[in-house]
Amino acid sequence: MTVLATIDIVKRFKIPGQKPVEVLKGVNFAVKAGEKVAIVGRSGAGKSTLLHILGGLLKPTSGTVTRPENFGFVFQSYHLMPELTVLENVMLPAKAARVAGRMPGIAAVKENALALIERVGLANRAHHLPAELSGGERQRAAIARSLITNPSLVLADEPTGNLDALTGADILRMLSELSGGNVALVLVTHSPEAAAICDRVLTLEDGLLKQKDS
Repeated sequence: MTVLATIDIVKRFKIPGQKPVEVLKGVNFAVKAGEKVAIVGRSGAGKSTLLHILGGLLKPTSGTVTRPENFGFVFQSYHLMPELTVLENVMLPAKAARVAGRMPGIAAVKENALALIERVGLANRAHHLPAELSGGERQRAAIARSLITNPSLVLADEPTGNLDALTGADILRMLSELSGGNVALVLVTHSPEAAAICDRVLTLEDGLLKQKDS
């Protein structure tokens, strides 16, 4: 089953006094349930732009994206709410989904959040604020948050970019394990180690996605 598909995604950025810059020139690809796909490429190639379009954070100039309503997002800079505890941050997307009628009661959401926090090794940090955590712990919390709504797809933008090599390896192992089963993972990365956890590696070059040569 396909959980994500794009058709001819084009993205142009307008620059005052200059011609628009076309970053994406017709991107087409699909991701199946449970598949792990890495998108690699040089800095400035448009990898994060593409991922933000896939996640609905940025509109394409033209083209279409078909994705599940229920997906998670892991950011390089974590994007945890500084005034909320780890538990409250992890629960946040589920609370929004609950308002929309897509999640169970608050007690069940809290129970699920605590279980995810334990799975990512933060059981003793559940009531700490992000400022009290290391970078690796913040990213673990972000991974737990991405999974709180039981998504069929997780999008990850350079999830190890702000971490040291050892912590980054731990985060990659966790992403690989927690996105298992029927949860698809699309990972944007510069890291060969990160790409190596995926089933398929695509290169974004000259605004197009290409299968990376083995």
